[in-house]
Amino acid sequence: MKIGVVVSEGPYTHQAADTAYQFVKAALDKGHEVPRVFFYHDGVNVSTRLSVPPQDERHIQKQWTALAQEHEIDLVVCIAAAQRRGLLDENEAKRQGKDAHNIAEGFRISGLGQLIEMGIQTDRLVTFGD
Repeated sequence: MKIGVVVSEGPYTHQAADTAYQFVKAALDKGHEVPRVFFYHDGVNVSTRLSVPPQDERHIQKQWTALAQEHEIDLVVCIAAAQRRGLLDENEAKRQGKDAHNIAEGFRISGLGQLIEMGIQTDRLVTFGD
């Protein structure tokens, strides 16, 4: 079964990103396919490469990056939600005249069309967060 996942709450303030991560791992272990995870609303904050959690805590962004690399999962960050929260990839930073970018490796910025496409191409769409 193909499962699409939406994460719409931020890391460290809500359980959604952690629960979604554990869900995706479990689904993959059971042989399901998770071709894309879409980060929306505050969920886009998972994608920042600048987070530095304490050494004895989990690093949610690095967990997602590693999982995506291992299983070839497309991690898509909503462009409108990201820009509102100061999250930019290199191309968007240049386009917006900013001198820095902060999207982590393995994540990419795109629009809501990717969410719609995921809903069409998967058998189930599971959301985590409000």
